[in-house]
Amino acid sequence: MNKFDRQSSSADTQVLPDDIAEELSRLPSEVLSVDDAPSLAPPAPLSQDEVRTIVISLMLTMFLAALDQTIVATALPTIGRQFNDVSNLSWVITAYLLASTAVAPVFGTLSDIYGRKAMIITSLSLFVAGSILCAIAPNMPMLILARGLQGLGGGGIMPVVQTVISDVVSPRERGQYQAYFSSVWMVGGILGPVIGGVFAEHLHWSMIFWINLPLAAAAIVMLLPKMKKIPVFHRKRKVDWFGGVLLMASAVVFMLVLTWGGTRFPWLSPTVLSMVGGAVALAVTFVWHARRADEPFLPLKMLTGKVAPFAMTAGGCGLGAITGLTVQLPLYYESVYHLSASEAGLALIPLAAVSTVGAAVAGRTMARAKHYKRVAIIGTSWAAFCGLGLTLTTLPLWGLLTLMAAFALGLGTTFPVCVVSLQNSVARPQVGTITGAMNFFRSLMSSFTVAAFAAILLIALGTDVPLAGEHHVAGAIAIPADDMRHAFRYVFGAATALMTTAALCLIMMEERPLAGPTVTQQVEMAE
Repeated sequence: MNKFDRQSSSADTQVLPDDIAEELSRLPSEVLSVDDAPSLAPPAPLSQDEVRTIVISLMLTMFLAALDQTIVATALPTIGRQFNDVSNLSWVITAYLLASTAVAPVFGTLSDIYGRKAMIITSLSLFVAGSILCAIAPNMPMLILARGLQGLGGGGIMPVVQTVISDVVSPRERGQYQAYFSSVWMVGGILGPVIGGVFAEHLHWSMIFWINLPLAAAAIVMLLPKMKKIPVFHRKRKVDWFGGVLLMASAVVFMLVLTWGGTRFPWLSPTVLSMVGGAVALAVTFVWHARRADEPFLPLKMLTGKVAPFAMTAGGCGLGAITGLTVQLPLYYESVYHLSASEAGLALIPLAAVSTVGAAVAGRTMARAKHYKRVAIIGTSWAAFCGLGLTLTTLPLWGLLTLMAAFALGLGTTFPVCVVSLQNSVARPQVGTITGAMNFFRSLMSSFTVAAFAAILLIALGTDVPLAGEHHVAGAIAIPADDMRHAFRYVFGAATALMTTAALCLIMMEERPLAGPTVTQQVEMAE
């Protein structure tokens, strides 16, 4: 009998360790009932090889979504020259981000209603169809529309992949796998601009979309034969399409405010203010509808309690901090340390790579420690301390990169702890919904942080600052180094505040026992 067979046998007999049984008995009845409580391990008799195949295929699937968020950036000048249209280039990226953010909660909820297999096939199909249309687009408007279609698929990949992992791996072991997916996301984000630049310069810009086809085909071929053995937890129910449309509409309008505010329109312009009012009205209408619907698209009660609001806020602050710094730091490196655009991109590697190390440390700790959230509390507190150092000191480049790596190490611990804690706090048929909601709010937080960091720089410098993707433009580095250092102290201070908020949220978040075997039990079962 293999490891996973024995885990299933233990789950079937409901033999729980005394400490876990005692903790479960303290949980409120509305949080976990006998039927809804996470099982000790996945009930399906998956072998270790099957789990490995599923995980690899899911990592490849997520790599597609991560790659296409950044691969287009370096190819934009080439695309603009071919279509003789540079005024609408930003929409090639914006269309993808708008669509992917808006549909994240949709795919999460639908995976709880129609199943993971249907949604993973749907999201990959939309992604591939969008990629083909992007590659053969004859003009800029068609490319933008195709990128929106591609974004619909890419936005569904992330929550569905994380939900499938929750079906296959027990919560206690899941943190380690979340660390793997964090590394895939970071690698995709780093390689994207490099691959996009190489394809645009040496092959053809359409290759950045054609490459998705063999990768998607490989993921489907590996995953689909195993999907029938994955445990089924979805529950058929009526879909609240009206609530879903309200949620997506409010998200799109809010994202447009963050995209256009301060760039295309002044923040206090009538256009931006009316859009803010529209986003608020749509959000209020969604809340009003959700409170009255029998089965709302996104149950508001799920977002309350002692876990969800704190885990979502902490995770959003962590992702917002690393996204905002990644977007704005190249400007700092070029202005203060006189790096080239490519050298500034390489200088981002410590921030991206070391955060995955922090995620791996937290994931392994969750498999071993009873009080698993302590590693994230220590990590976010350490990140806040490092952020304070960045705010108050002026360092040479090597010192800045070292302190930035230390900051990223602590920041990375938030992701697996927040994801697993959220999924562990709801009933099995609601894991997809909470995962989609988490990705939705994280995307909004990332966009908000990028806009906020840019606004901070604009206020501190009192001049027009080139935003993401424009740092290499001639004349963009005319700002004196001392002025840039002074301005970025406010940016580092804002990142410090985000990590302090994350630490406080993790302290207040309830630490519920994780179902699944401990490391000692895993060793015994393997023997």
